[in-house]
Amino acid sequence: MAPQDQTRKAAAEKAVSGDASESESLDISARLFAWYDAHHRDLPWRVTPDAFSRGARPDPYRIWLSEVMLQQTTVEAVKAYFRTFLEKWPSVEALAAAPAEDVMKAWAGLGYYSRARNLKACADLVARQGGRFPDTEAGLRELPGIGAYTAAAIAAIAFDRPAAVVDGNVERVISRLYSIETPLSEAKPEIRALVEKLVPQKRPGDFAQAMMDLGATICTPRRPRCMLCPVREDCSAILSGDPERFPVRLPKDDKPLRRGAAFVAERGDGAILLRKRPDKGLLGGMTEVPTTAWTARIDGATTPDAAPFPADWRRAGRIGHVFTHFALELEVFHAHIKGDVADGHFWSLAHEISGEALPTVMKKVIEAAIPGATKKRPH
Repeated sequence: MAPQDQTRKAAAEKAVSGDASESESLDISARLFAWYDAHHRDLPWRVTPDAFSRGARPDPYRIWLSEVMLQQTTVEAVKAYFRTFLEKWPSVEALAAAPAEDVMKAWAGLGYYSRARNLKACADLVARQGGRFPDTEAGLRELPGIGAYTAAAIAAIAFDRPAAVVDGNVERVISRLYSIETPLSEAKPEIRALVEKLVPQKRPGDFAQAMMDLGATICTPRRPRCMLCPVREDCSAILSGDPERFPVRLPKDDKPLRRGAAFVAERGDGAILLRKRPDKGLLGGMTEVPTTAWTARIDGATTPDAAPFPADWRRAGRIGHVFTHFALELEVFHAHIKGDVADGHFWSLAHEISGEALPTVMKKVIEAAIPGATKKRPH
């Protein structure tokens, strides 16, 4: 092994064992900052280094909103939703004053709908407390919907607290930087401890964002661009010749498949029959067409005779959707009906459907029965 490689390997082993010096950590952060200052992503909630130098400061409301939206969701998917929320509710007080139903409608399609319910509850609480977010991790953890990661991210990015922010991108960077052989599901405490050692006292918010950008743009899951990495000289995984092996993962179990049926009832004027799901549980508070009683644990009936009311139901197809812990297949039935409907249901006019709080799975159902129905259309 070349002397330079031996030095890099020794540095990585020292870091893993906890013996890395403060100067080595500062060296990594210095090179990371130089890269971030030149190559940071331009995100609608972010104050970039050049804007910061001109006096701009992060808005805690924007940071909180973006971090909640980004939980288990991609940056590209979040951008449009973030802009829509800001246009509708430019402050936490405005969001608190909004009807919960309007918030759920604006969230529709973003997934993980408990986040939307917690978002509204958190806005209500912060507004009641004067409209100011706590500036510490401990204080932020007291708010609805804010866990350890989100609290650390807000504390670091919005308030420049030296917090260890560890998302999936950071886990990948650290796993490769130190060639962590422990499977990721078990290595999270080790990874967090390593991040804590690296976080600088100066610019901790930029450090957190730089680490996330590094994982998103350079240290990617497949084909990482190691030659462009600002910390490649410290990366133990490069020495192994197979950076993609990290983070180490255990084989995934197959997701269970659940089945059920969905019923798209259409009125003569194109209105569609909908109902609201219970506030708690899967897709809580969202809007749906009538379905059979499927859940994450049990199948529902799949035939038209299980419809909530009689009609000339015709099969319109089958749709599939994948949730976090299970996959779902729904047989879709379509019927034209007249007259009154059962309690708990309501008609949504054709031009209103696109604005309803429909989760993605329900949009798939309606599109299977009436192609184009969930797209925006003129009054």
